[in-house]
Amino acid sequence: MAEQARTMTFGIVVGNRGFFPDHLAKTGREEILAVLEQAGAKAIVLSPEESKYGAVETYDESLRCAELFKKHADEIDGIIVTLPNFGEERGIVDAIRLSGLKVPVLVQATPDRSDNMTIAVRRDSFCGKMSACNNMMQYGIKYSLTTLHTEAVTSPEFKADLERFSAVCRIVKGLKNLKIGAIGARPAAFNTVRYSERLFEQSGISVDTLDLSEVFGRINRMKDNDDAAQAKLAAIKSYVTTKGIPDEALLKMAKLGAVIDGWMKQTHCTISAVQCWTSMEEFFGVVPCTIMSMMSNNLIPSACEVDVPGTLSMYMLALASQTPSALLDWNNNYGSDPNKCVCFHCSNLPKHFFKDVRMDYQEIIAGTVGKLNTFGTCVGRVKAGVMSYARYSTDDQNGIIRGYTGPGAFTDDPLETFGGAGVAEIPHLQKLLKYICREGFEHHVAANFSDVSKAVHEAASNYLGWQSYYHPGLDD
Repeated sequence: MAEQARTMTFGIVVGNRGFFPDHLAKTGREEILAVLEQAGAKAIVLSPEESKYGAVETYDESLRCAELFKKHADEIDGIIVTLPNFGEERGIVDAIRLSGLKVPVLVQATPDRSDNMTIAVRRDSFCGKMSACNNMMQYGIKYSLTTLHTEAVTSPEFKADLERFSAVCRIVKGLKNLKIGAIGARPAAFNTVRYSERLFEQSGISVDTLDLSEVFGRINRMKDNDDAAQAKLAAIKSYVTTKGIPDEALLKMAKLGAVIDGWMKQTHCTISAVQCWTSMEEFFGVVPCTIMSMMSNNLIPSACEVDVPGTLSMYMLALASQTPSALLDWNNNYGSDPNKCVCFHCSNLPKHFFKDVRMDYQEIIAGTVGKLNTFGTCVGRVKAGVMSYARYSTDDQNGIIRGYTGPGAFTDDPLETFGGAGVAEIPHLQKLLKYICREGFEHHVAANFSDVSKAVHEAASNYLGWQSYYHPGLDD
């Protein structure tokens, strides 16, 4: 698995209001900077030389803060508003609006101590947070809240909130001007993965297409000793056990991977969705599963059946967690347990998902096109662990993007089957299944070994403007 974790950069607005103890702004600024440094994050913030205590109160200070943010606009992932005292709401919102940044905003307020609320130390951040949020609403600034209305930046609650907010920021930034590669045509038997490019375009997400005939044509021109093909062949052999797989099939996979890599680099596509059933097998003689598995394992999601919304959902989870995502079928009941089911694919699951994995052939298609034309699957048992799932698609009838997300887990329950499969346990699963069927969602779902579903929901519903259902429901 590729290590893709990156340093987060936050613009910091330290609120201050002269009626309240402004020495709290000084210590509040110092505390938030120390916390961010400990978290490995970078802070863009006014210095004490640029404003009183490096906080924002007056319009002139708002202008200075805005100019600072503009200089670092390409770096800033999100903005954190910290209120060590009541804060000047106009200064806060002016700084954000004048910066022109359209990034997630987190509002944090520091709690008072009930045993010491004299005029020298009383913060009133509890109240000031409401005023700041009211002004953000008036200015049309989208913002996020901490778990507790007031919480110290040094608290475990804020640490968790900062992690979740960072995930939200990565999703929003990662989807900005995203280009998705659609390789091949949607299989005729898969109406379920139809979608609207135009609706995605309204969210700044573009789709580039590549016909399979072009893929096969480029492969036919590629020599066996081509540097890119040989490098991909070596990568395949180091990625997964290939015992019993014909050399001819492995070379085909390597050439396929080299062509896809080259095209995605050429077109600046970040993620992909690939046609498989059954053109790839009939007219080329392998399945693309291993190549797609390798991409997904490197946090470059790739979905089968040209399921563009599916790979987008995988990417949202991968951005949030910085770990690989998979696309699975909600496939079978698991005995009589109403909250468990079998999730399955043929499979192109990333290696990160398996207890152990080997390359094999695609047993379902083999009966139609022959075993020799179906080598290249990555098969094994999905490991146990906490997971999040998500599915976001276009609703053409209502002209919106909508979806669902929630928490769950893969279990160690016994399962004897083929492909890549695992037993999933979802709270109130029957309620979710009814929602999927009533709303007409696809049978494909993205999954990720992480607890990031709340961040996905927040990013989708609050910042992307998509309709999002959180299962089984939010406490707040």
